[in-house]
Amino acid sequence: IMQDTKKFFENLSGAGKSIGVLTSGGDAQGMNAAVRAVVRMGIYVGAKVYFIHEGYQGMVDGGDNIKEASWESVSSMLQVGGTVIGSARCKDFRTHEGRLRAALNLVQRGITNLCVIGGDGSLTGANLFREEWSGLLDELVQSGQISEEAAQTHSALHIVGMVGSIDNDFCGTDMTIGTDSALHRIIEVVDAIMTTAQSHQRTFVLEVMGRHCGYLALVSALACGADWVLIPEMPPKDGWEEQMCHKLSENRADKKRLNIIIVAEGAIDQNNKPITTELIKDLVVRCLGFDTRVTILGHVQRGGTPSAFDRILASRMGVEAVLALLEASPGTPACVVSLCGNQAVRLPLMECVQMTQEVQKAMDEKRFEEAVKLRGRSFENNLNTYKLLSHRKIDAELPRSSFNVAVLNVGAPAAGMNAAVRSAVRVGITEGHTLFAVNDGFEGFSKGQIKEIKWGDVGGWTGQGGSLLGTKRTLPAKHIDKIAEQMRIHNINALLVIGGFEAFESLLQLVDARSRYEEFCVPMCMLPATISNNVSGTDLSIGADTSLNAIVEVRLNFGPCFMLTCDRIKQSASGTKRRVFIIETMGGYCGYLATVGGLAAGADAAYIYEEPFDIRDLQSNVEHLTEKMKTSIQRGLVLRNENCSENYTTDFIYQLYSEEGKGVFDCRKNVLGHMQQGGAPSPFDRNFGTKIAAKAMQWISKKLKEFYRTGKEKLDVVWDCVKSELIFVRQKIHRIPKEQWWLRLRPLMKILAKYKTSYDVSDSGQLEHIVRLRAKDISAI
Repeated sequence: IMQDTKKFFENLSGAGKSIGVLTSGGDAQGMNAAVRAVVRMGIYVGAKVYFIHEGYQGMVDGGDNIKEASWESVSSMLQVGGTVIGSARCKDFRTHEGRLRAALNLVQRGITNLCVIGGDGSLTGANLFREEWSGLLDELVQSGQISEEAAQTHSALHIVGMVGSIDNDFCGTDMTIGTDSALHRIIEVVDAIMTTAQSHQRTFVLEVMGRHCGYLALVSALACGADWVLIPEMPPKDGWEEQMCHKLSENRADKKRLNIIIVAEGAIDQNNKPITTELIKDLVVRCLGFDTRVTILGHVQRGGTPSAFDRILASRMGVEAVLALLEASPGTPACVVSLCGNQAVRLPLMECVQMTQEVQKAMDEKRFEEAVKLRGRSFENNLNTYKLLSHRKIDAELPRSSFNVAVLNVGAPAAGMNAAVRSAVRVGITEGHTLFAVNDGFEGFSKGQIKEIKWGDVGGWTGQGGSLLGTKRTLPAKHIDKIAEQMRIHNINALLVIGGFEAFESLLQLVDARSRYEEFCVPMCMLPATISNNVSGTDLSIGADTSLNAIVEVRLNFGPCFMLTCDRIKQSASGTKRRVFIIETMGGYCGYLATVGGLAAGADAAYIYEEPFDIRDLQSNVEHLTEKMKTSIQRGLVLRNENCSENYTTDFIYQLYSEEGKGVFDCRKNVLGHMQQGGAPSPFDRNFGTKIAAKAMQWISKKLKEFYRTGKEKLDVVWDCVKSELIFVRQKIHRIPKEQWWLRLRPLMKILAKYKTSYDVSDSGQLEHIVRLRAKDISAI
């Protein structure tokens, strides 16, 4: 029955349709991935796809600026920053005459479907073009430039937008294409600056982009633990200069050797006057006498290779954009493809544009709290988390709860664990609790490796990889008596466990032991932190994003003479011609890294445990690559999850490909290994770990206060994620959740690699409406 209700995209045909794709406005990393997805999905469904070079200017000028794209023309585009088809700010398109010329150029090529990748200005222009389309065709008919028949054939223009903007300033989507990559550039610079700042005890004032939106400044401040941040949506209160200097001075007195202040380029005060980096530098030098330097990052934030997140986001949006164009009818309004959680959704373009404009209007009218809420829940959560962590209260101001909370890491290390510990410790202290750090997981717990951890002890932890507390895979059942004794000795009233499946199973064991040990009848909360992303009850785990970036970007050893990445492996292959690389990823039995990494790296195949395969599938993949090598691409990439098959090992697949491809292509193999667990955490993992740890500690505080008010002797509660109803035999053996959202991305990877496959689009096709926050709604929040 479920099968009958599903809708598959095979029923959608692009035959006879032509799609134009353009990038407009400021460039953003990931635009090329979006262009690639539009071209390949369009060709896959039988449509013609045209590059429109140089944005709207190319549409107005026509000629060679509008060229038909081929499958091979977007090869090796995925990992390139900027936009290879060019972008330009076009004055001509703002005129009626310019739009008339653009309409003629499109009709001459049969293009009635436009995919526009740009900011709100570019998308607004596209919508105006659509609204004028009928009138423009009438003018062209009257002037004799097109026939009546051509006007009827091309009577409707369909527009689908994708937001490409590093500022993340567009309402209706959680993230815009390019934002995550820009954060990578900022954090790379901040991490580098921190070393020199510590050496000389300097204060650095960094200006990041964001003329009208403070997202980059806010999230980078969270990700690096900045001392102060200034954004346009929330100007500092009067007297902020004294407060900032007091905080900088306080941090130096705490033996912190550096200060970081991050300023959005559009930062303003309560009177809408600009706050510049030079103003802040002069203030710090004058009031504190600190050696202060200014760094303006500028366009470096737009450059470089797109992050794994942006490649995946852009690829998903590009495919969804083509589906939206195939399903559009003459009355379908222009829509924008947005990201809501893990779902690609379609929203009315002008609703999003109007709400984006309302944010600026609210700021102009000094309604700053409303502006923050209009930015969306994600922005507001980031701001609230920063406020929670940034303002250290003196002991006299702290509430005293008399509760002791223990924090520990369990299982394999994952980048972002330290950011989570830092956040939990500081929020817990702000809530009035005494925090205890447990070294080496439950094994250390049983040995009494427990000590109080204070605010200053976790300074600088956000950007550190691995686990500074130490972590082991030991489960508590083995030492349950000693752990209960240590809980009693240190009077531990709550547990925060950060880790992967071992942490998940550890809390289940502690819950099972409650009937025998009343010490475990306390609030317990688990934060998922594992590169495998295989914990039930959560879509994402701390560390998974860093590992994905390691797969597609971070350098790895490949033999004694090479330092390569998946990107560089592909470049190496294209340089030597006809070469296929077989890459083994980690993940246990969970194929998340292989699948999502394959989508991000443009892999030809990804072998995982969840999707069984046999020798016939392997042979089919070899034949597919053999055909591919006859084109101008002549290189291939295959990913294999480490436990995808007991018999089809990496060596077996390498030898099979080498033998079957003999005379056509040669092969190389690489096992990425533990480098996927190492390195500094990505901005996403720093921010994710920081936010969910803060939420977890607030949850623990709430439960402890409930316990205190009711006067119960013990509290029997555990975070929902650990309820046994989510556990079943397959997960106990192979550590795989019942439902894995990312499996829906596998058909996309296959489609973009030119495999015939089935793709369920049941969730697509619905045009949703953006949630507006009216004044009365805001006052109720």
